[in-house]
Amino acid sequence: MKAMQLTKKTNVAVDLHPLNAAGLPVPVPKEDELLIKIQTCAVCHTELDEIEGRTPPPQYPVVPGHQVVGTVAEIGIGVQGFSIGERVGVAWLFSSCGTCEYCLSDNENLCADFKATGRDVDGGYAEYMVVPEKSVFRIPEIFSDLEAAPLLCAGAIGYRSLRLCNLKDGQRLGLTGFGASAHLVLKIVRYKYPYSKVYVFARSETERRFARETGAAWAGDTSDVPPELCHAIIDTTPAWKPIVEALKNLRPGGRLVINAIRKEEIDKDSLLKLDYSNHLWMEKEIKSVANVSRRDIIEFLDLAAEIPIKPAVTEYSLGAANKALYELKRGGNRGAKVLRISSSE
Repeated sequence: MKAMQLTKKTNVAVDLHPLNAAGLPVPVPKEDELLIKIQTCAVCHTELDEIEGRTPPPQYPVVPGHQVVGTVAEIGIGVQGFSIGERVGVAWLFSSCGTCEYCLSDNENLCADFKATGRDVDGGYAEYMVVPEKSVFRIPEIFSDLEAAPLLCAGAIGYRSLRLCNLKDGQRLGLTGFGASAHLVLKIVRYKYPYSKVYVFARSETERRFARETGAAWAGDTSDVPPELCHAIIDTTPAWKPIVEALKNLRPGGRLVINAIRKEEIDKDSLLKLDYSNHLWMEKEIKSVANVSRRDIIEFLDLAAEIPIKPAVTEYSLGAANKALYELKRGGNRGAKVLRISSSE
C-alpha cells in the first residue's frame, strides 16, 4: 500500500519534505481489530508536534494521521459490532488499558496506558490501517468523507474544550486562533448557546475575516482588546503569547481552556509579561485539554449531525501531505486540511 512515513525529527518550516513516500505491506487485523480501507484523513497540528519532537513517536518510522474516515475491509476474530463495507472513523484515541479508574469513568484520555493513533501506532496517511474495534466510530450519513474527517479530532477536541468551559447561554466566549478546531466550536456555540457572543483573536486577517463570516460577534488581533471581557476563552494556538493575552481578557472568575496537545518552544518575552495581578488575580482559572475520550467523539458526532456542522475543508492528495503540513505551519488557514486517499463517493 502507499503511505507517508515520518522517519526522523525535523522542522517543517525548514525541511519541506518531513514525510517520505513508502510502499508498505497491507496490515493484517488481529483479534478484535478491523482493517480499514482509508478514504480521507484530516491533517492536524498535532502532526507538526510529532514531526518537530514536542510529542515524538516512541519509535521511527511511523505513519502519522488520526482523523481517519474509511470502510471496513476485513474483520479480525472476535469482532461483532461491525461488518465489511461499513463506513467508519478513527480518532486520536487508539487504545487504553480499559481497567483503570479513568477508563471506567469514560475518561480514557487520562489513562496512563493511552496510545495515540498515528504516533504510538501507524495511522491514516496511508491506504489501509488496523484499529481495535472499540476505537472505531460510525460516521453519520449526512457527512461526506471529506467533511467527516476533521470532526474526529478538531471537532471532538473542540467539543471537549467547550464542555470544560462550563459556558452558560448568554455568556461570552473567546477563541484564540481560528483554524480547524475553533471554527467548529463557533458553529456549536451558535447552535447550543444562541444568546452567547463569540469573540475571536487571530493573528491572520484571513482567519479574522473567516471568523466574522462564520458568525463571530467580533474578531481582532491576538493582542487586541474585545468589546467586553469573556467568561471563558479557548486557546487553539501552538504559541505562548496568546495565553498571556487571553488571561487579560477574562472577567473575574473566568476560565481559560488550552486546547493543544503540546505548545511550541516557550516565548520567553511573552511569559516575562505574565503579571499576577493583571492576569491571574480575581480567581481566574487555567485548564488544559488532554486528548479526547470515546464519549466526546460519540456525543460530538451525534451533535454535529443534528446541527448539522459542515466543516470548511481544503483537499489534498496523499502525495501532497508535506505541502498540507507546510501550509498548516505557515498559518492563515480557512478551516481544515484533508488528504484524499481514495474515493467511495
